[in-house]
Amino acid sequence: MPVDGLLINGQWCSAASGATRTITCPADGRVVGEVPEGDSADTVRAIQAAKRAFDASKWRHTSGWERSRLLHAVADRLEAEADVVAEAESADTGKRIVEARYDVADVVSCFRYFAGEIPKDAGRVIDTGNPTTISRIQYEPVGVCGLITPWNYPLLQASWKVAPALAAGCTFVLKPSELTPHTSILLMRYLMDAGLPPGVGNLVLGAGPTAGAPLSSHPDVDMVSFTGGLATGRRIMEAAAATVKKVALELGGKNPNIVFADADWDAAVDNALTAVFLHSGQVCSAGARLIVEESIHDAFVDALVEAAEGIRLGGPHDDNAQTGALISAAHRDKVAAYVAGALEEGADLRCGGREPEGSAEGYFYLPTILDGCTSSMGCVQEESFGPVLTVETFRTETEAIAIANDTYYGLAGAVWTSDGSKAQRVANALRHGTIWINDFHPYLPQAEWGGFKQSGVGRELGAQGFGEYLEAKHVYQNLDPKPSGWFDVPAKEAR
Repeated sequence: MPVDGLLINGQWCSAASGATRTITCPADGRVVGEVPEGDSADTVRAIQAAKRAFDASKWRHTSGWERSRLLHAVADRLEAEADVVAEAESADTGKRIVEARYDVADVVSCFRYFAGEIPKDAGRVIDTGNPTTISRIQYEPVGVCGLITPWNYPLLQASWKVAPALAAGCTFVLKPSELTPHTSILLMRYLMDAGLPPGVGNLVLGAGPTAGAPLSSHPDVDMVSFTGGLATGRRIMEAAAATVKKVALELGGKNPNIVFADADWDAAVDNALTAVFLHSGQVCSAGARLIVEESIHDAFVDALVEAAEGIRLGGPHDDNAQTGALISAAHRDKVAAYVAGALEEGADLRCGGREPEGSAEGYFYLPTILDGCTSSMGCVQEESFGPVLTVETFRTETEAIAIANDTYYGLAGAVWTSDGSKAQRVANALRHGTIWINDFHPYLPQAEWGGFKQSGVGRELGAQGFGEYLEAKHVYQNLDPKPSGWFDVPAKEAR
């Protein structure tokens, strides 16, 4: 495991307070490592370093080709050390090693995508209709960026922010979840080894209320990007308002998975399971809300229950495991309370709803299916962020759309049908940032990711995700300046 700690102005260091945090694996409780536990004082120092580095202009005025070279070098390093990175990710999160390896491959793709976008960003020339003027739009880095990432996909979410920030020429302070710091440490080590100038990239470790808070309130931070829960996102947006800084928020969702009676049965059943139980439901885009046509409801849910009861839980290196642990005891208790609340509302527990036998060393919770739900229930509206599926039914296409849109979230959703026209109608009508047709979960670095409504503000990935880290500047040049004649200014000869 990495032994480095905070990275401020190109120097690895301990927290100013000397505090540390012990990191344990959620799957078995073993100690993964001990890292510095920073606070606001450390973060302010990191912000100041990022501000000095930005004002010094070295990175933001580095050629696009050089920035591209650095991002490709980091991608190469991640590929070369994929096993080391995957082990660190798996140990911190408790996810299966095979899932962590997929994550590392996605991180590499993200860095390569943004590396390829940099040389293309040449701005544009505006036709003024006047041959004696030149008008152009140029894009410049937004400045110092505060990047706050979650614990479920620590390195992947960091890459979605770090790669475009560096591609744009920004400087940044990265604050990962205090529960899963090790792959962020590795990433910063690789960036420094690739030649990133001191102060351009900084890393602080610690809890959100202490180490994270200055990133949304400090006047020297020009933009804050946060992925996490809705309540925290609201606080960040409120804190950022005082300095009117740019904000990008990805705040999760309660994502509908609509299954029509004419869907491919085997594919729909299989993907409905993957949609919600992958990584034990700890996925912002999890298809935790099954909306199934009434005529197939009984048989479809029976098939899901039978399959869900056979899902094997286990640790990172358990070859028989199909999904892993929850991140902490506190989160497991939160999921259990969510299920208990659903049962009080009248949901029908079809399977799961408890910890598995013999899971004392890890934070496991059985795949759970709650039937008989309606959109008026709290369990349907609220995010469990665990392996819990709620089931609703519909009779008509119009009703399916209305049910799926009946949420204050709007991150992602899916529709399953063999009717191509119906699929397009439903996809166009759904108020969610990503819609899958006859699939669930895939994303592309070149395609924007983000949500409608309270799922967030702004986008990650794609051209718009790159644009979050840029400011547009209009430069207008008069090639033949003359007096305007607006005011009665005496000629030079008369003075």
